[in-house]
Amino acid sequence: MNIVIFGAPGSGKGTQSQKIIEHYGLNHISTGQLLRRHIKEGTELGKIADSFISNGNLIPDSLMIEVLEHHIDSHPGMLDKGIIFDGFPRTIPQAEELKVLLAKRGTEVHGVIGLEVPEEELISRMIERGKREGRADDTPETIANRLKVYDSQTAPLQQYYTDRQLYMPVNGNGDVDSIFAGIKVHLDKLK
Repeated sequence: MNIVIFGAPGSGKGTQSQKIIEHYGLNHISTGQLLRRHIKEGTELGKIADSFISNGNLIPDSLMIEVLEHHIDSHPGMLDKGIIFDGFPRTIPQAEELKVLLAKRGTEVHGVIGLEVPEEELISRMIERGKREGRADDTPETIANRLKVYDSQTAPLQQYYTDRQLYMPVNGNGDVDSIFAGIKVHLDKLK
């Protein structure tokens, strides 16, 4: 079972991914974590990624696909258990590339969990997370830009996956366990 967890920045994708991993035993790929690790280690990819992320912009599709493909291929058996893709795809071209990447490996995306959270709650969560975790990309200016980029480039994925009957909306407001209960309703149908 390959799942995409989808939602605006601050919608709880990372938190709910952990719950899904624990319950369903899926492998986890967080493109945000992969990129932050490269930035922290000062790799060439990290330097390029940082120039985009620090301004709240998305990484170019071709670079993101390269990172993802390398990660999957360097972890044999990852697709056997299934993967939850957290923070990817973020654009329709990335969704098309993910479809190709998985098809080459004999699999596909089986469902897309869409965490739906009002914008004022997203902003509040990200400001709090920035204070708690010291994330450089959770400042008010960067948050505003990230939400603007999300609305223009990522939000169209909801319709893209709805048209393919893969989108599963989940109310992303409330406590972690009740949100996860909403996710389980959808994922249990895929098993």
